[in-house]
Formats: sequence, structure tokens, C-alpha cells
Amino acid sequence: MISVREKRIRKRKKRIAYFSMEIGIHPQIRTYSGGLGILAGDTVNSCADLGIPLVAVSLLYRDGYFYQKLDALGNQQELPYEWNPKKLLRLLKKQVTVTIENRTVYVRAWQYDVVGVTGYLLPVIFLDTNFEPNSEYDRSLSYSLYGGDKKCRFAQEAILGIGGVKMLKELGYCYLSRYHMNEGHASLLTLELLNQRKKNDELTWDIDGVKRMCVFTTHTPVAAGHDQFSYDLVEQVLGDFVPIDFLKIMGGEDNLNMTRLALNLSHYVNGVAKEHGKISREMFPGYAIDAITNGIHSFTWTSENFKKLYDQYVPGWRTDSFSLRYALSIPKEEIWNAHYQEKKALIDYVNAEINIAMDCNTLTIGFARRATAYKRADLVFFDSNRLLNIAQNVGKIQFIFAGKAHPQDWPGKELMKKIFSASSELKDNIKIVYLENYDMELAKMLIAGVDLWLNTPRKPKEASGTSGMKAAHNGIPSLSILDGWWIEGCIEGLTGWSIGSAHDAENVDERDANSLYEKLEKIIIPTFYSNRQSWIDIMRHCIAINASFFNTHRVAQQYVLNAYAY
Repeated sequence: MISVREKRIRKRKKRIAYFSMEIGIHPQIRTYSGGLGILAGDTVNSCADLGIPLVAVSLLYRDGYFYQKLDALGNQQELPYEWNPKKLLRLLKKQVTVTIENRTVYVRAWQYDVVGVTGYLLPVIFLDTNFEPNSEYDRSLSYSLYGGDKKCRFAQEAILGIGGVKMLKELGYCYLSRYHMNEGHASLLTLELLNQRKKNDELTWDIDGVKRMCVFTTHTPVAAGHDQFSYDLVEQVLGDFVPIDFLKIMGGEDNLNMTRLALNLSHYVNGVAKEHGKISREMFPGYAIDAITNGIHSFTWTSENFKKLYDQYVPGWRTDSFSLRYALSIPKEEIWNAHYQEKKALIDYVNAEINIAMDCNTLTIGFARRATAYKRADLVFFDSNRLLNIAQNVGKIQFIFAGKAHPQDWPGKELMKKIFSASSELKDNIKIVYLENYDMELAKMLIAGVDLWLNTPRKPKEASGTSGMKAAHNGIPSLSILDGWWIEGCIEGLTGWSIGSAHDAENVDERDANSLYEKLEKIIIPTFYSNRQSWIDIMRHCIAINASFFNTHRVAQQYVLNAYAY
């Protein structure tokens, strides 16, 4: 049992507050929807492993994101994904208030303790309004992630940013020197910091003081992805919390742009890949925007069979992900045996769920990410006849898809239906399945069990992407558009293969599909079936080159050096 004194000492040692609208820290804590939340969870896990003095803050969503059900045609149904926080979190005694639409909204906190590999404890604080005496509407602000209208969304962001800063102070985290905003959702925290640092007799804001405390990571390479709210709505929700004239200077003249607010009140800003940093500087000229390429938490996303291999041949990899470069010394037959066991587990699962009789010896291609138009999950079916000809004359292939579409993303929902249609059209020659309710547990099985990871985003909309990094930790090469992280991770024929050229300024579906088919027909399928030793060599290089670099241990260390040590 930790004494009260020890708890106080631990809180005093925390120097960094990490804010994220969603966080995927545990499969059963359903406060994440996809890449942003998983990245946050992986970053927190690495900070715990490395002993970085950080406390994380997010919101508690009682209904989670949603549980996905798919019918025989691929129509998505969204169901509540309820979970009981009492089973995994500890309710804290402290409460704070946030004024929303002139109402006092009470906010409480739950805590989940992440324990690093050396025993270091890192707290994750989940903010919650779903309790009395809050009104039913105010309680509903904690119901679901990315649910509701604009007003609900802005109120949630006020609870995260304003309520989060207040809660940390109330809980005794009084020595924080850095506030890290993981995307613009949390940028209202800057306003709470300004208010706390302004003395009653002062009429000016301590902008420089707040900037020294704030760090901002942007994840979105397209303008539509940056949250914006009308100033009428801002006044309605926040009242006179901060003068609108000041907000217009900090957050944009026409609407409150949450990204611009964070840009103007942070001393360090970064994108999540080298290319994304460049694109962000073009989107927001005049701002110094660095780049720290994303990674994943190696231990979380490495399958059990590969963990055993690494423990045997790369001792110390759990705390030093960079040591995975020594994977080149692992015997090829042991790499293949570990992969085959993971593949068999996946194929057995698919056959039990779908009853499609997939085969463990067939080249299995995986595609799993958010179902939205720019991801182009259907690109591989651009010319079904050509794909069929490849499968019949070069070598058998089968596909496993997964991913949720946002409830309001109708083009994304149509994309899933297209894949179901392709599955029906090609079923006599190519087995294609779409697994429902993509989550952390299913992702772990997929990224370890397929033979090839496919990624076909439309440039330049992939800020980074992390699913291919997870696959690489399990020796799975990627076939991907040269966007996001793959520009840095692709060594042609050694860690995987590119679709199209780095010189292509934009994507043309026909050109990209032809490139995809060329790689499958002339290189990938022949290598898989006729040159297994070369295939395994590529698997080893995926681990040694990509897994050793694209991990959140390296990411966390870069944040410490570049952002937190300012």
C-alpha cells in the first residue's frame, strides 16, 4: 500500500501533462476510435517504460466509440460499446467545475495506472461528467467519443482542456512545466493556463509564459480535419471565459481554429512524419513546425511467438527497441515458424467467424484501418479481371479487411459495401473477408497473421500511419503508397514495396492500381511462392530496419530532447 506521503512525492515529480481526446491504453477501456488514440496509448506506455515523469489526461466515454455490426451486404450498424470503468479504473475523490452555457458542470476523475517494464508508475486521468448533480445533457457529454453535434463536441473539448488543467491542479500535480496537446482538441487548455497565470490587477496576458509551457502535435494534413467553431458557438458555450477579440487574434478571425490556437500558444510544434511536417508548414506558413515521425509500442504490438524469439536472440529489446536491429541474426527457419503459428491462429479465427475455408499456405494480404474514402480500401479491386488473372496464373491470394466507418461518413460506408461486393464477385477464385468491429485485440491478430500489409491512401492525406509499423514488428512487409511514414520506411525489396513513385505529386487510381498489380504479379507473389528464403530475409529486414526505428521509445525520447527540455 502506497502511503499518502509517497503519493504526494510522486505527483511532485511529474513534470509533463499529456492531453489527448482519445487514448487506447487497454483493449477493454474503450476510449479510442483509431490511430490517434492508439498512438496516445503507445506513447504513454513508452513513457512508463522509460520513466518519463508524465501524467496523461483524456475523457471517459461510457459508450466508447461504437460496436460495429455488418450485414451480408456490408451495411454498418453502430451499437453502443458500453463498458464498466469500475472494473479497470479507480474513482478519485476530487472534483472540479467547468462553466458551460452559464451552467456549472461538475467533473470527476478516474485513474488507470500504467506500469512500465521497470515498475515505474504513470497515471492516466479520465475525466467524467456522467453523475449527479449534472443535468442529463451535461451527463451525456461523457457518453460517446466523437458523438453529438458541434456544440457537444466543443463542450467536450472544454471539459478536456479547461477541466483537465483544473483537475490536475486539484489532484496535486502542482509542478508541471509542460502541457502536451496531442492534436488540437485539447487546445483550450492554453486559455485555462492564461487565466491561471493572470493576476486580478493585470490587464495583460502572460502569453510568453504559457507558450513556454505548451507543446503541440498536429496529426492532420488536410484543412477539413482541423476543428473549427463559430464564435457565436464559442460565446454560447464559454461565455466571457476569454474575450472574443483576444480569441480572434490567437485562433483566427472568422472561426476559432483549434489548431491555430495551439500554434500561437506553443513553443514547440511538430507533425508526425517528415513529409507531414513539410505539408503542415505549407498549410500554416510562418510557423516553425518540426517533425517527429510516429512509432508504436514495441512490446504491445509484438505477437507472443515473436516476443519469445526476441527474448532469446535480442535480450533487452523490451526496454531498448533499437536493439531489434539485431534481428538479422535470428535463424530464418525460426522467423518463419513463429510467423506460421501466428498466421494459423488468424486463419483459424477467420474460418470460425466467417466459415470461408481460408488456407494457411495461401499468400494472405491484410488491410485494416478506418473506412474512409481517401484510404482507398477498394483500390486493389480497380480491375477485378486483372486481379483474377494474377490469382489464377501467378499464385493464389486471399484478403482480410477490417475497419470502422465514422457514423456520418457515408462514402466510407459505401467503401465497405464495395468490398463485400468484390468478395461475392470473386469468391470462386479469391477469398475475401471483411471482419467486423476492428479493435485493439483484432488488430494484434491481423498485423501478426497476414503475410503482406497493404496501404493505399490518397496523397498527401496520410499524415503518418502506424499499422504498417505494427506489422513490421512481426516481420510483415508492406506494399504501400509512398506517403506518411512509408516514405521513410520503404527500402524497395528489402523492407517491402512501394506503389507508384515518390515523384507522383498526386494519386491517379488507374496508375496506382497498375503499379500495385505489377508488384504483385512480377515480384511479390513469385517471391513468396518460389523464393521463400528471400521472403524471410525481407521479413528479418522489416524488423531490423523498421521495427528498430518506428517505435514510441524513440518517439518519447525525441519529445524529451526536442520539446520537453526547452
